[in-house]
Amino acid sequence: MTDILSSGQERLKVIAENIATVKAKIATAAICSGRQARDITLVAVTKTISALEINTALACGIDIFAENRVQELIEKLPEIDMLGKNAHIIGHLQSNKVKQIIDKVDLIQSLDSLNLAAEIDRQAKRVNRIMDVLIEVNIGGEQTKTGAQLEKVEEFIDSVVVHKNLHILGLMTIPPFCEDKEDMRQYFAQMSKLFIDIKAKKTDNVSMQVLSMGMSSDFDIAIEEGSNMVRVGTAIFGKR
Repeated sequence: MTDILSSGQERLKVIAENIATVKAKIATAAICSGRQARDITLVAVTKTISALEINTALACGIDIFAENRVQELIEKLPEIDMLGKNAHIIGHLQSNKVKQIIDKVDLIQSLDSLNLAAEIDRQAKRVNRIMDVLIEVNIGGEQTKTGAQLEKVEEFIDSVVVHKNLHILGLMTIPPFCEDKEDMRQYFAQMSKLFIDIKAKKTDNVSMQVLSMGMSSDFDIAIEEGSNMVRVGTAIFGKR
C-alpha cells in the first residue's frame, strides 16, 4: 500500500513539473511571435486521465481542461473541482450527444457540420444560453478527418451564423501528421491567414477571438505561427 501511495504522489509531482515545463515553452514561443505568455491559452487534454490527476493540473494553474468523448466528460465532472475552471469538448461531437453537454461545457471546439450547428443552436435555446463554438477546419483535406475544407470555411460560416443561440468564437484545426514537425508550419500559417481574413470581415455573430491549434508535439510552432490556444495532453500527463 505504501508503494502505491508513493507512486501516486510521484505521478502528481510529475504532472506539476510538466505543466511548468510546458508553460515555459509557451512563453518562449510567444516571445518569438511578438506576444507574451498571457496571450496564449493552455488547454489540458484529459482523455483517459483520472479526476484526481485533472484536479492536480487545475491546482497547478491549468484553468481549462478538454475531453474528446461526451461520456467520459460526464462521468468525471462530479469529481472535478470546477470552481473558476472551464471545460471544453474537442473531439468529434455527434448531434445526439449535444443535449448531454450543452449546459456543462464553455466551448465546443469541433463544430464540423451544418446538422451539428443546428442541433447546438436548438439545445442552447432550450437551456437559454448562447453556446460558443470553434469551426473545425480540415486544413490538410484529409478524408479521415472531419471539419470544413479550407476553401469552404467562409461559406460554412455564412450558413452557421443564422443560428442565434450559437456564437462563432474562432477556428480550430489538427494538421496532417508530419515526420518533421517543421513541415507543419505551412498548415499553421494557412490557418493564421484564414483567421485574420475572416476576422477582418466583422461578420455578425462571429468574433474570431480564438485560433486553437497546436498539441504536445508542435504547440511551439503553432504559437510562432499565430495560435493563441494550444491543446496539450501528453506533454502534461505523459503517454496514455
